[in-house]
Amino acid sequence: MSDLFHVSSSPHVRSKDTSSRIMQYVVLALLPTTFFGIYNFGYRALILILVTIASCVASEWVFEKIVHKKSTINDFSAVVTGLLLALNLPATLPWWEAALGGVFAIVIVKMMFGGLGQNFMNPALGARCFLLIAFAADMTKFAIDDYTGATPLAAMRNGEAVNAMDMLIGRTAGTIGETSAIAILIGAILLILLGVIDLRIPGTYIVTFVVFLLIFGGHGFDANYITAQLCGGGLMLGAFFMATDYVTSPITPNGKILFGVCLGVLTGLFRMYGANAEGVSFAIILSNLFVPMIEKITVPRAFGLVKEGKKHE
Repeated sequence: MSDLFHVSSSPHVRSKDTSSRIMQYVVLALLPTTFFGIYNFGYRALILILVTIASCVASEWVFEKIVHKKSTINDFSAVVTGLLLALNLPATLPWWEAALGGVFAIVIVKMMFGGLGQNFMNPALGARCFLLIAFAADMTKFAIDDYTGATPLAAMRNGEAVNAMDMLIGRTAGTIGETSAIAILIGAILLILLGVIDLRIPGTYIVTFVVFLLIFGGHGFDANYITAQLCGGGLMLGAFFMATDYVTSPITPNGKILFGVCLGVLTGLFRMYGANAEGVSFAIILSNLFVPMIEKITVPRAFGLVKEGKKHE
């Protein structure tokens, strides 16, 4: 009779999707954006992508060797961090600065806080903001080959007209992975179909940002302006690939919606009233800091529990 009972620790419901498999899905979904970035910016983009991935993987391996921890480079999280970091960099950035960003992302943002699952902000975005502060001139230099002007967001801030269709396709200046909204959406659809992400965070983020533009943008319902704002900068890449990071985003359904609202409002504030025309990276990092509070106020009440004031009614 005792053979019929098998006592084990939770979780009792298991999934075939492991951390490494999910990371591989993310890499697969980023390939359209990656290939377009290489096509758009040439060998410089390829070099930066290889450098950031190598620096992230090497940093994680060396750190774990030093502290005598089991190697975790096989989970592909360092590869995802390196790839996302590269896609958030201008193709003109010196390779050694990109490598330094990879080391910062893994050692400072990820491993110093305990590794995968313990970091409080997205490592790739943390490294991007570090590079923006340390090497502001290089991080805002986008002149390369056919793209010698300012980014579309900077042009719009100066009152210049932009071509929303070029931004949708990717024929414009910007970082390696932010230029083609179509390539990003192809990868996002793949992640949704594979069940890696849902639309609560990116959907709420985009809708909130559009509502903010309609109220405070000063252009009314200008389809070209709204499309350009959505396709410009890192909004699409951030909404689908970085704001949805399992570790740094809420796990409660209502928390995801509230998180998306915070992202939309902060991005709108930074773009409309900030010193920089972008703002997505800082909006995501700032919202990451609110995640513990968001989860605390949106956690569902346990079945059978009532509020303190109602139990005597």
